[in-house]
Parts: sequence; C-alpha cells; structure tokens
Amino acid sequence: MKEQYLLIARDGIDAGAEERRLSVRPQHLEKIREIKRSGEFLFGGAILDENGTMRGSMILYEVSDRARLDEILKDEPYISGGVWKNIEIVPFRLADIKL
Repeated sequence: MKEQYLLIARDGIDAGAEERRLSVRPQHLEKIREIKRSGEFLFGGAILDENGTMRGSMILYEVSDRARLDEILKDEPYISGGVWKNIEIVPFRLADIKL
C-alpha cells in the first residue's frame, strides 16, 4: 500500500531568496513533471505572502515508503539550490470523499 506525505517548505527570507527561487524554478518544475508522470505527485503549489510573492511550497506525494520520498528529495532543485530553508514532512491521508 502506498503512503502519502505532505511537504511544507518555507523559502529563505534573505535578500537573495526570491532570485534563488526564480533561477532554479524551471528545473524544479521539470522535476515535478517527472514525479507527476510516475504517479508520485498528487498536487502542490506555491505558498504566497500577502503580496502574492512566492515564499514556500506545499506538495502532496504518494510513494511506496518514506525512503522513496527521501530519494526523490535528494535531487530536488529547491533543496540543492538553497531555496527551501525550513522543510516539514508529515504523513498524510487524503480524504476519499464521494459525491
């Protein structure tokens, strides 16, 4: 059975934080496309401040186990590029709501 994990990552708040994010964003989005094709990305997006500036990310993954998620994150451009400074990962279960 697959496991779901919610990642909440906050960007740095230094003067170069937004520039770092934008410089590696294309690589990050390509990585997300790759994970989406594998079925391991359920949904996600940018966390915004009150002015609409991207300040972090939220991603819901569905993977075989936590080790697989750690493997995915080893190649995450927002980590290697120094964008995400505070990362929280928690087990999650998406509600199965029938209409």
